[in-house]
Amino acid sequence: MAGRTKFQKAMARTIGSNGARTAEAIRQAGVKLIYKHGYEAMSLRQLAAEVGLQSGSLYKYFENKQNLLFDIVRDHMEDLLGKAEADLAGITDPLARLKTFSAFHLRYHMTRMAHVFIANMEIRSLEDEHRAVVVALRRRYEGLLEEILRQGAEDGVFQVSEPKVATYAIISMLTGICMWYRPGGRLSQDELVEIYTGLVVDGATGPGPATAARAKPLEAVAAQPRDSGTRAKPRAARPKTARA
Repeated sequence: MAGRTKFQKAMARTIGSNGARTAEAIRQAGVKLIYKHGYEAMSLRQLAAEVGLQSGSLYKYFENKQNLLFDIVRDHMEDLLGKAEADLAGITDPLARLKTFSAFHLRYHMTRMAHVFIANMEIRSLEDEHRAVVVALRRRYEGLLEEILRQGAEDGVFQVSEPKVATYAIISMLTGICMWYRPGGRLSQDELVEIYTGLVVDGATGPGPATAARAKPLEAVAAQPRDSGTRAKPRAARPKTARA
């Protein structure tokens, strides 16, 4: 068929008598179209055209557009959770676990930006029953980090008084890399992982001796006297010059 995109040609090669392969092709096309147009704007006719099927054929694999979205988001969260657990398996030291979690989260999100965007932005489009399943998976994932922080605080490794709040803050910061990261930029993924992981570790372990000496509570700063005796002297008036 003339005028087909590379993606459509690839999907055509994927589609065949194997139902699982066809369903996966539809999911891939769904991710592409939802990421580009948004869930509400994407039509099943667009989706069918993208994978080279008749619109009616889609219903053999997904009952409706809502089920397709749920399938995409649920699969993303299950994959995220499973791979995080696998990376953390066998690591017991809280600091090592925190570094491992941070590095995993960053690399995963830098390489699956479309899935991440859909999971975060289109969760609002899920029906209540579907949203509850996704939220439960998200809570399990957040629980991995919260437990790391809680254990580290109990061991005296981390200075974290509110592990749940710290969990939300860290995940928000790490996920934020999707807002600006583009492959081929000035810094490599490894360099970005090192920078971000360093920020996370510094935040969890507390300031070192140098920064601790400089750090002051906001109340202490506000209570400082306004006039320290070193106020700059007013400039002397510029001498008037006679006109020529």
